[in-house]
Amino acid sequence: MQSIQVRLEDYDRIVFFTGAGLSVESGIPTYRGSGGIWHEYNYEDYACQRAFDRDPERVWDFHDKRREAVAACEPNEGHRIIAAAGGTVVTQNIDGLHGRAGSESVIELHGSLWRVRCDRCGTNEENDHVPLEPRTCGCGAYLRPDIVWFEDMLDPLRMSLAHRAVEGCDLFLGIGTSGVVVPAALLPRLAAEAGATCIEINPEETPASGWYQHHFRGSASEMLRKLKADSG
Repeated sequence: MQSIQVRLEDYDRIVFFTGAGLSVESGIPTYRGSGGIWHEYNYEDYACQRAFDRDPERVWDFHDKRREAVAACEPNEGHRIIAAAGGTVVTQNIDGLHGRAGSESVIELHGSLWRVRCDRCGTNEENDHVPLEPRTCGCGAYLRPDIVWFEDMLDPLRMSLAHRAVEGCDLFLGIGTSGVVVPAALLPRLAAEAGATCIEINPEETPASGWYQHHFRGSASEMLRKLKADSG
């Protein structure tokens, strides 16, 4: 860990940019790292619009298992420290653990496992039923998870909100994110160019590490605990 002191209370506009490396401590596997679920499953069968159009029941069987596994997990200490600090969370995670930990301002760039939508009539609603029943909307079309699958575009409104928060922040913490999934991976650069203090919390160097002034190498909860201790 780099020897610096950061007092969270000295900053008024904090952005926590979080990825799978934070939720892995709650028992949720990463996607691309060692043990990631896309080493075991082919996204073309379960996590793209083409797969859903081809066999929505198979896709929903897979996502019901994911929802069941995530529902059994709890927010970890890192989630709770972030919630207590306040600020804005910009997350690539779809597990909903930030909200469960008490964070009030959360921008879910990749959507949420706990929302469903209908692309025929525009229905979009929270739903925590496991398994999802019924799987069809009132209009007769299949509901789909309101998450960003492979080959999907990110929601422009969510990206706009994220950009606004990052451009206006004075402290930017990138936590457990791989730094390879664009356009989210460009947010550290945006923060740095806007003049924010930028801190990376990750066990390893990432492609985005060059945009951070400070690097904390270790688990998310451990490093956040040290930052909290520095804050007194």
